[in-house]
Amino acid sequence: MYTLVWTSGFTRAAGKFFKHHPELREKFATILGDLERDPFQPHLRYHHLGGKLQGVQAISITSSYRLTLTLLISEKEIILLDVGSHDAVYR
Repeated sequence: MYTLVWTSGFTRAAGKFFKHHPELREKFATILGDLERDPFQPHLRYHHLGGKLQGVQAISITSSYRLTLTLLISEKEIILLDVGSHDAVYR
């Protein structure tokens, strides 16, 4: 099992995200639970990012919304960085 680390930036982003998308709160909670158990589950669509986001990974919440994170496998920690639309988190 992994430990999820909520950064202050992620906490703010999640608050804004749920203000605009309250219908995704339950789906988001399910995704975080799955992420804690095994971030490499196929339905999470875990992938590495490139360019200015080199070293950051992302998973999908829906086809339109993403969660970006840094995964420290050696320490079994997942540092949550951002949540939002595809365009917002990949800026």
